[in-house]
Amino acid sequence: VCVSACQMELGFCQRLLHHAASCKTKSPEEADADVEEHFRAIEEKEFEEEKQRCPSLRQIPKFFTRTSEGSLQQRCRREARQRLLARRTEELAVEEDLHKMHSLLRSSVWGKGSEQGGEGDEVIDYEGFCRVRDQLPEKFWQYFLPQTFMKFNRDQNGCIAIATFFRYVVRKVNNKQTRIQLSYYDTEGFGYLRENNMENLIFDLVQSPHLEDQFEKLLPGAKENFYPFYVFTAVRKFFFFLDPFGTKKIRIRDLLVSPHLKELYVGMGMDGLVGDAEASKDNWFSVQSALRVYMQYLELDQDRNGLLSPDELQQYGSGMLTRVFVQRVFEECQTYSNEMDYKTFLGFVLAMESVRSPSPPKQAIHYFWKLFDIHHAGYIDSSVINYFFRAVAKELEDRDAGDKVSPEDVNDEIFDIVQPVQPTRITLEDLNSCNMAGTVLSMLIDAHAFLRYDNREKTMQDDDDEDGDF
Repeated sequence: VCVSACQMELGFCQRLLHHAASCKTKSPEEADADVEEHFRAIEEKEFEEEKQRCPSLRQIPKFFTRTSEGSLQQRCRREARQRLLARRTEELAVEEDLHKMHSLLRSSVWGKGSEQGGEGDEVIDYEGFCRVRDQLPEKFWQYFLPQTFMKFNRDQNGCIAIATFFRYVVRKVNNKQTRIQLSYYDTEGFGYLRENNMENLIFDLVQSPHLEDQFEKLLPGAKENFYPFYVFTAVRKFFFFLDPFGTKKIRIRDLLVSPHLKELYVGMGMDGLVGDAEASKDNWFSVQSALRVYMQYLELDQDRNGLLSPDELQQYGSGMLTRVFVQRVFEECQTYSNEMDYKTFLGFVLAMESVRSPSPPKQAIHYFWKLFDIHHAGYIDSSVINYFFRAVAKELEDRDAGDKVSPEDVNDEIFDIVQPVQPTRITLEDLNSCNMAGTVLSMLIDAHAFLRYDNREKTMQDDDDEDGDF
C-alpha cells in the first residue's frame, strides 16, 4: 500500500513538472492582460447569474451597487489609503530636521531686527532665506516659497524675524501630522470621523504615559475599568460641539480647527505642558474632570440600575430643576424605557455647564431650544415662557424659597432682555444674538438659578459691603 501511494504521489509530481515546463513564461504585460480577461469573464458570469435571478435587469440597467465591508474593492481602497498616509508620514519633517533648519536659520542671521521687524529678534533677508532652503531636503521647500516670505512683517531692510518663521513651520508640521493621524481613523476615506472612529482614536491616545500616570494616581488598580467611561466622556464633547444637528459624524477639517482638540492634548498632557490640579479640573478631557462627571452619574443613580430616571435626574446640580424641564429632556433626548444612559447624560451635563455663562455657545443654546420649542413652531411666545416659569414658581413655593413672583413680570423681563425682532415671539436667532441667553435659559429651568438672578442686586450690594470692610 505504501509503495502504491508513493508511486501515485511521484506520478502527480511528474505531471505537475511537465505542465510547468510546457507553460511559457509570460511577460508582465501578458500577465496583466490575462488577469483583465479573467476578471472580465468573472464579471460577465456574475451578471448573467444576476439577470437570471432578476429578469428586469435585461431591460433596466443596474444603477446602484451596494458595497459590503469585506468586499475586494473596499479592502483595496483601504490598503491604498494606508499606503498613501504612510507615504505622507515619511514626507513629514521630524524633530531632527526641525533642529537642523533652526541651526541653518541661526547661521544665516542678517542682524538684529528694528522696531518694525521686532526689536532684539534675529532676522534673515530673502537671500539668506533661499540659502537655507537649498541646504534642506525637498520636503522643506514648501515652507520656503516667495509667497511664504511675503506673509511675514518685514523691517526697513526687508528682513523677517527668524523666531516667528520657525514657529510658523513648526505649527504647519504639527497640523499636517495631526491631519494624517486623524485620517488613519477615517476608515471610509470620506474626510470625516464617526463615533466609533473617534472612540478608537481616544482609546489609542489613552495609552500616553502622562495620562496613564493620572489614571494610576486617581484610580490605583482600577484604571482599565474606567477607560471606556473616559473615552465616552471625551468623545461626547466633540460631538456635542462639532455635530449639534446629530449627523453622527465630524469633518476632520472642523476637528483640526476646533479649540477642543487642543484642549484634549492639554488635558492628556500631550503638549508638553502639565498644569496644576485646579486647572485640570476645569479641563473636560482631564482624568479628574471625567471622574467627577462619572461620580455625579453614580450618585444620581439611586436604584443602581445603571440608568437615570426623571426623578433621579431632577436632583442634578442644586436639586432644584423643574419637573417640566426634566420631562422635556426625556421627551427630546434618546432614552431607554424612559431612562437615560451615560452617553445621553454627558450631553446633558455639557449643556448645563455651558449655560452657566451669560452668553453660552450656540451648540448649548440649540440643545435647550429643542426643549423649549414644545410646538416645533420655530419660536416661543408668552404662553411657552409662562408654562416653564410656572414650574419654577411651584418649585420655589414647595420649598418656601423667595418671594412670590408674577409670571407676567418675568415674561416681560425676558422679552426686554432678548429684544426679539418680532415683539411677541422669540426665535433661535434672537437667542443667539442675545448676550444674556444663558441667564434667560437658566431662570426658566432651575429655581436656584432664578433665585440667584432675582437676588442679583442684593448679592452685588453684599459683595460691595465686604470689599468696603476689607
